[in-house]
Amino acid sequence: MSKPRILILRAPGTNCDAETAYAFQCAGGLPEVVHLNRWLESPQLAANFQILCIPGGFSYGDDVAAGRIFANKIRHHLSDVMREFCDAGKLVLGICNGFQVLIKSGILDTDDGQGPTASLTWNDSGCYVARWVHLRKTNDKCVFLAGIEDAFLPIAHAEGKFVTRDAESFAQLESAEQLVLRYCPQPENGCRIAEPYNPNGAVGDVAGMCDKTGRVLGLMPHPERFIDPTQHPQWTRMPERPAGGGLHVFRNGVRYFS
Repeated sequence: MSKPRILILRAPGTNCDAETAYAFQCAGGLPEVVHLNRWLESPQLAANFQILCIPGGFSYGDDVAAGRIFANKIRHHLSDVMREFCDAGKLVLGICNGFQVLIKSGILDTDDGQGPTASLTWNDSGCYVARWVHLRKTNDKCVFLAGIEDAFLPIAHAEGKFVTRDAESFAQLESAEQLVLRYCPQPENGCRIAEPYNPNGAVGDVAGMCDKTGRVLGLMPHPERFIDPTQHPQWTRMPERPAGGGLHVFRNGVRYFS
């Protein structure tokens, strides 16, 4: 069977596209980095791909709000083709700034007709935070998280705090099993972290969420930054392992079409 093709969208300010392409390549896919303007010029371009990924960075300088301009371009010019892409059973992944784009464009089923039910805002610290975090998967709904129970991945963001419009909105997302990834305390034999386990004050410790189908995932941690075992901050103290924990996310996306 042929390898799935991955469309990696970049825009001015995107800075994780090369690492994300490498991660998908290591996972067995055929990634291609494409500027958002090319998709705007040729809306049917995405039809030639099986996975769409929006990587991390600071798209358009995060002016107005993180991911807002990128999200508005999709919402106002590409919403129909994006819906066609999703309805065709294909996969969408948004990492960090990509998660911000997905949630603010409504692709993650966070718009109930009366406005967004969830968003990402400034960290409680008011500062950019870059460190590693422990993560726990809450259910088996998401394709990208198949076989993953917990993870240890790096974060790097200033606007990563997950919030909902109200308690009812949170309960609805939780009931629909969309809140698939949470920050968690250090598990047994986990890498010790001095800081609070929730790095940004996210409501419900949410670190990532999927849409209602489980085929669209947005997460704040960077799995593309833990592809090789030596990228682990304590790799010299760890038992030898064949790959970094982040690689599983990309392998799951590729295997979905195998």
